[in-house]
This record gives sequence, structure tokens and C-alpha cells, in this order.
Amino acid sequence: MKRGPVPDATPPKSVQRWSASDYARNGRFVQELAGAVFAMLEPRPGERILDLGCGDGTLTAEIKASGADVLGVDLSDELLAVARMKGLRVRKVDGHALDFSSEFDAVFSNAALHWMRKPALVIAGVARALKPHGRFVGELGGHGNVAAIATAMRAIGKERNGDAALVAPWFFPTVEEYRELLTEGGFIVREIALVPRPTPLKTGMEGWLRTFGRSFFDQFAEPERSDVLGEVIELLRPSLCDEKGVWTADHVRLRFRAERAD
Repeated sequence: MKRGPVPDATPPKSVQRWSASDYARNGRFVQELAGAVFAMLEPRPGERILDLGCGDGTLTAEIKASGADVLGVDLSDELLAVARMKGLRVRKVDGHALDFSSEFDAVFSNAALHWMRKPALVIAGVARALKPHGRFVGELGGHGNVAAIATAMRAIGKERNGDAALVAPWFFPTVEEYRELLTEGGFIVREIALVPRPTPLKTGMEGWLRTFGRSFFDQFAEPERSDVLGEVIELLRPSLCDEKGVWTADHVRLRFRAERAD
């Protein structure tokens, strides 16, 4: 199995906090639009599968329903508590510090890898966790994801003397960048593509920003926080809100399927 350079083993400091109720209300599209990547996983009865960044366990439950033996891991205590209430087997584990060795037939991840900002460290852990020829299937934000939203947050943040580093606590790679990371990490890339996916927001832009941009808005105290939120929304309105008041997030996804090389 090919091994690339040893990645920096220091996990990055996490800045994102999650509310299970906000995620259930404003982030349901994450699971609803996961059909394509879930189909690439093709879970089979009896397989051992790791759901990396399982959140509240919605997709973990679907993997379990296939007959596979699934373990979900995440860093959010609140989301993990919801997953446990669904009868799922989950653990609190940092994706940068996976402590498994040749245990799983597949590792699956949906909309979580872009929160893990040291990807070489994550990929190395996934490779260790997989059995020889095990598969790694996932979807994350790709290059250009939420570009308009992040630009609006930076613009308003600058006016308000905010910390621009908190605007985008994400890793949104190109196809070429992520293919290289997977290859250097000991994987054979079977499929990989950047997929534009404009996403209608059933709860509007405010719900998206409060849920997924929390690390940025939390630097402001009320009432300034609400003012900043309102200013970002108004800056985005001409680009991402139609005449009927329907908001769309400018999502771009990177979807891949890879196999451990030996």
C-alpha cells in the first residue's frame, strides 16, 4: 500500500458548534440530497461500515437498514445524543484522530469532510480503519461551494471589524487536489467529480446562516449579531433569492469513490 508524507498529527481547533434542533430544521437537505453518494456506497448485509461525521444519524440508520453493521462517529455531543435515541451505535471521535485498525469494509461520509481541515490526517486514519481493498465513499463541499455566501459574510464582517478567518472554517478542494490527497494516502480513485448543486432552502437563508455559519456570527454579541445577519441576508438577496422569495444556496459538491490500494 502506497504511503504519502506523514501528515501533521495535530488536529485543528474546532470552531463550529451544533444545535440538534437547528440542524433538524434547517439542514435536512443534507440527508435529502444524499441519494447519489449513498448509491455509490452500495452497503451490503454483514459488512462493517464506518459513518464518518454521522451527525444525527439519519443516513447511519439507512446504512443499518441495509443489513450492514454500522458505527457512526462525530464530534457533536448534541447530534450524537439524537443518533443514540434512534437506537444507533455511535461514538464521539475526531475525524482527524481515527483510532481503528483494519476493521471496516467501507468508510462513508456525507457533508462532513469539509469541516475537517487537515484532510491528509483524515485520509490516513480512514486508510488505517479499512480492511485491504476497502472502499472510501464520500461527498463534501467542493471548490466554489457557497462562494457567494462566504463573500457576503466577509464583506459585512470587514465592515463590522469581525474576524474573517471565522467566515469559512471549511476545506473545499478541487478534483485535482482531492485526487492527489487520496492517491498519496494509499487509495486508488475509482470515481471523482465536482457537481454543481444549487439547493433551494425550505427555511430560507437565515436558517442556513444560523446553522452553518454559526462560527462566524457567534463572534458578535446581540444586538449586533442580528444586525450582521440581516446585512448579510440583504447583500445576498439580489443573487440568491428569486421573485417569489425562494432562497437557493450556491452549493458545489465533490463526490468520490476510492479503494484502499492493498
